[in-house]
Amino acid sequence: MSTFTETDLPINIHHGEMVTLTDGTSIRFESNGEAKNVMINDGFEPACTLFPGCDYVVEAAGGSYKVTCEFDDCMHVEKM
Repeated sequence: MSTFTETDLPINIHHGEMVTLTDGTSIRFESNGEAKNVMINDGFEPACTLFPGCDYVVEAAGGSYKVTCEFDDCMHVEKM
């Protein structure tokens, strides 16, 4: 699994990749049909399920990070 860090933001990650923030929080996704289950850290329960074009804000590492899902096997992560 490829791992990126906060210094790589903004970035598009694909299935099997994750972003690890400065405080150790990790953001990844699992496909659920056209939707994406956004996973925070090592939990098995999604923080949310996003459909293409929708976004979710993760509060971690003293900042806010916007996660946006796309139609293809891709999720955009950026610091706000």
